[in-house]
This record gives sequence, structure tokens and C-alpha cells, in this order.
Amino acid sequence: MATNLELFADYFQIHVLDDDSEATETGIGDVWTEQAVLDGLGVAEHALAIGTAVNVTVDVTVGLLPGQPDDDSCDFDHVVEASLNLASGRLVVLGCTEYVPDAARFDMPAGWTRIRTSRRNLEAAAFPDLDCEDEPEDMEEIRIQAWPAPHSQPHIIKRWTPPEA
Repeated sequence: MATNLELFADYFQIHVLDDDSEATETGIGDVWTEQAVLDGLGVAEHALAIGTAVNVTVDVTVGLLPGQPDDDSCDFDHVVEASLNLASGRLVVLGCTEYVPDAARFDMPAGWTRIRTSRRNLEAAAFPDLDCEDEPEDMEEIRIQAWPAPHSQPHIIKRWTPPEA
């Protein structure tokens, strides 16, 4: 089952977190180390910050899975994975400045959850054709897949490097 969302990627990020996480109140800005910015992934135990190529609305698809999906990273520009402690059993997905009570919530088994974030259309979104700005083909697409899995270290499956301007 997949749910489609449009989220405002303010400050070039969206958040994925446990509903009981302190990040719902305090934010997770301290996860953005120099390496996290390069990886497009900031990690805390109960919250993840997913970097985006743009500071505008992005298309997000959230899929809840029973187990690890097949590797289809060849269809995406940037793919990362990290573990999230989903103690509440509710996954929250939102833009970093969105009102938390209104955020999308998804019921999952409580405990460690693996999150794979696959992003595509990054170059077109980051460097749109000014004659066709705000067209669907210029929108960054993000797919978030979540499944129960033991904790493991973050993994950069595929890295996108923006072209030099």
C-alpha cells in the first residue's frame, strides 16, 4: 500500500519520525553534520532528516512493507537507508516546518524500522528550465519505504552529486 503526499521541503529537507519522538517538539536540526549534508541524510534514534535538492514542494510516496524491498536503485538518483526506533508504532512524515499535529501518520509495528529513501528527478528539480518552471516534470520525487528490521548503520546505496553550476 502506498500513500502519495505533497510536502514543502523547507530548508531543503523533510522529516520521518516516531510519533512519540521529542523531535516533534524540538526539531532535529542538530543532525545536519557536514557528512549528513553530503549524504542527504541526518540520523537520530527516533527521527530522520531527509535532504532534498529543492526548497519547494516535493512529491512523496510512502510505502509500508512487510520486509526489505528489492534493490531498484537504478531507477533513482540518490538512495539512502537508515534505522528508526518506532517506539510508538506510528510513523510520521512531514516537511520540517509543517504543523506536526496535521502531519501524515502511518501505523506500523513498534520497534526498529528500516527506512529507505529513494529520490529522483533531482537535476530537473534543482535546475529547472525557466521557461517551464513549476511543471510536474520539474518536481523532485521522493519514495519512502518502511519495513520492520533490526537496527543497522545508515547506508548510502547510491549518491547523487549536483553538477557544477
